[in-house]
Amino acid sequence: MIRPLRLVPPDTHIRFMRGRFAGLIVSAVLSIASVVLFFYPGLNYSIDFEGGIVVELRLPAPQDLGAIREAFGTLGLGEVKLQQFGTPRDVLAKLGRQAGDDRARNAIAAMLAAKFPGSEIRRLEVVGARVSDELFRNGLLATSLSLLAVLIYIWFRFDWQFGVGVVSTLLLDVTKTVGFLAVTRLQVDLNSVAAILLLVGYSVTDKVVVYDRIRENLRKYKAMPLRELIDLSINQTLGRTVATSLTVLLSILPLAAIGGEAIRGFALIIIFGIVVGTSSSIFIASPILLFLGQKRLRPAVVETREPASVAG
Repeated sequence: MIRPLRLVPPDTHIRFMRGRFAGLIVSAVLSIASVVLFFYPGLNYSIDFEGGIVVELRLPAPQDLGAIREAFGTLGLGEVKLQQFGTPRDVLAKLGRQAGDDRARNAIAAMLAAKFPGSEIRRLEVVGARVSDELFRNGLLATSLSLLAVLIYIWFRFDWQFGVGVVSTLLLDVTKTVGFLAVTRLQVDLNSVAAILLLVGYSVTDKVVVYDRIRENLRKYKAMPLRELIDLSINQTLGRTVATSLTVLLSILPLAAIGGEAIRGFALIIIFGIVVGTSSSIFIASPILLFLGQKRLRPAVVETREPASVAG
């Protein structure tokens, strides 16, 4: 008989709460650094949020970026930003000034035909300043509403300490994701907003699983100190957490490797968010609940010692 593969032994007794201070301090430092990076050097906003013209080219042969920048500069379409991706023949050009679709396409096509014969325009997008401002505001609004909806849901399903723990952890996760975008210089576009919203949902699901087990154990082990009870709950859900995260990672990795420039940023954000969201469920959300609920969830139990072991 073939036994099922277990990623985590069923009888783990890891004392996660021993690292509660380190987890919160490291998370706070990373989030503060991410906020600083958000303002300087800032994010690499795509055309969706800044407006302008973006052109994805496939050149007949590798070319010097300086020559390509000079050629686009003759069009009078504003500041030119170039980025190589994929093969050495693939170039992404971003122009800072808006123009009509037909005018931009005709001017760019004529320039390429004259200076880089055989070039292929694979994508050309034009976004006006008003549209980009609306997209930016709507993206912030969608993220804010999702966090508010999470708070309301957790507040009604659990005690208020659980709701504060989840929302606080989500804010830390989102800020660290913003820092990741600032460090890697990945383009921030609508796909990035979708990835962040997806991560909010995934992170909430993971934290609700841990919190739900804690709530069950609060009723089951009425005399167990809260710190020991949280460790027990995390160990009981650890196998499920690892298996779920690994499954999602395995499905996203091919998109990051071969998905192309348009989807690569989305996949990398998801991968980073899964790692951050999974670890924060253990080392951030649970310690926050421990500090907030020490006297409220276990008012009659006083912890006077370090627990010797965690019951299975």
